[in-house]
Amino acid sequence: MFLDLFYGLRADGVPLSIHEWKTFLRALEEGLHGSSLLRFYHLGRACLVKSETYFDAYDRVFARVFKGVEGAFGDQVTAEILDWLRDPKNFPNLSAEELAALEQLSQDELMRRFLETLEKQTERHDGGDRWVGTGGRSPFGHGGQHSTGIRVGGRGGGRSAMKVAEQRLFRDYRTDRILDVRSLKVSLRRLRQLTRLGLASELDLDETIDETCRNAGEIELVFRPPRRNNVRLLLLMDVGGTMDPFYEPVSQLLTALHEDHGLREFQPYYFHNCVYDHVYRTARMTRADAVPTADVLRRLDSHWKAAVIGDGAMHPAELLDNYGGIDPRTTTETPGVVWLQRIAGHFERSVWINPEPAPQWDRWQTTRVVRRLFPMFPLTVDGVTDAMRALVGARA
Repeated sequence: MFLDLFYGLRADGVPLSIHEWKTFLRALEEGLHGSSLLRFYHLGRACLVKSETYFDAYDRVFARVFKGVEGAFGDQVTAEILDWLRDPKNFPNLSAEELAALEQLSQDELMRRFLETLEKQTERHDGGDRWVGTGGRSPFGHGGQHSTGIRVGGRGGGRSAMKVAEQRLFRDYRTDRILDVRSLKVSLRRLRQLTRLGLASELDLDETIDETCRNAGEIELVFRPPRRNNVRLLLLMDVGGTMDPFYEPVSQLLTALHEDHGLREFQPYYFHNCVYDHVYRTARMTRADAVPTADVLRRLDSHWKAAVIGDGAMHPAELLDNYGGIDPRTTTETPGVVWLQRIAGHFERSVWINPEPAPQWDRWQTTRVVRRLFPMFPLTVDGVTDAMRALVGARA
């Protein structure tokens, strides 16, 4: 199988020497890949690929050679287990002492135990501390209170899951909403910086009069470029999971922005929970929709305005740890907080719009971290108005 990887990379044009291949095998002997396929993938890329130019070719060959090796969550979580999870049992909340006593698991250890548990489990389980089930102290399933768990089935509620074992299918925010869009459009009028741009096609009456007087009454027409809105806006939208209850208000805001034809340029992208190495053109977040976040920052200069919409509430590992993304198939080495720092530092003006009520913002450690990076405003008419003022530097 490893030789298939070697010859596959060469066949796809990746320059690979025997020396690099021996380095890769030596790293495997040293156990640097651990027991994680994701770490094996990154180890191979680090040893075998000389330039970012060949990353796509490496991904194609790796996916072709190791297809099916890792297994998909949908295959490993049997239909029977998912049926059990559709009918959760209610259990009393754990006390503060019981929560503090729960074992804190690393991402690799959590995944290892999860896969081992799936192999052994043969019946429904509720309210325990080991099996995939509902309620209780188990790190696997849903409805429980473990602080470093994998949610399987059900809906997220506690916002404490470190990973989620399910197919991530989200809906694009709509751009044709009309309910309350008018009030949002009024708020968005603050997002204007009128600058004279383009060809001199507009008659400047005052200068025409002045020049005519200087020419002893002989008419001298003076033209100037028309005034246009010079604001260019990047919009990054958290979608799915805890953002599902806010689908309507975010859709209304996106509709208002799409209908505001005064913006010079407008580019919207999606992410889930936190921005990582890629943002996406649609909420389906397929590979075809992916756009490298670094490319977005290279293309858009610092004069663009950046607005991020999200609740900022997630497991701390998603924001602060390497490979912390909730979907283990798309995690990356760079922590999400680093990308947020890069976004906040790249643009002269940026804001974060939070659909959660403002009194709840300090409940979550991650939201408090985000508030230190971005000025945060609520997703209300007044909040959007204040956010637009902050983006253009207008005074109240």
